[in-house]
Amino acid sequence: MDFEQLLKRLASAIEIGDAEALAGCFTPDGIYEDYFFGPKQGPQGLGEMLDHFYAGARNFRWEFFQPVCSGDQGYASYRFSYESLQPQALGRRVGFDGICCVDLHNGLISHYREVFDRGMALAQQDFAPERIARVASKHAAALRQKPEWAPHFSPGVESPG
Repeated sequence: MDFEQLLKRLASAIEIGDAEALAGCFTPDGIYEDYFFGPKQGPQGLGEMLDHFYAGARNFRWEFFQPVCSGDQGYASYRFSYESLQPQALGRRVGFDGICCVDLHNGLISHYREVFDRGMALAQQDFAPERIARVASKHAAALRQKPEWAPHFSPGVESPG
């Protein structure tokens, strides 16, 4: 299956809330690293993530654009929207765009990662500024703990040049 079709299957599974179809897009130990809920692995983890999605929203729409794939690595931009179930924004349509990075193995997703503006998604649901700041601070602290970021945050780091 080509990368574009795989992304369409992924989007459809999320839109209709089908955990089995979602797991079918991934390798048995595949990881979906959601920008809100963190990484979930394997069919059980993917099902839990889908439960999180549907606990806070409904009527999902997900469109991928400009997918590119080289070997076992794929990227695409996307638009994602949903109807919020948060009490302060009940029924409000929330939307944002983002970019995903996908590791593939034998035509299935072994690791899905994404980047989007969390703050914009939360602001559209009338989250208090203090709450948005807490979420952003939590994710910033987690980023600083990742080993691959150590060269950027080590004492005495200067810009090259």
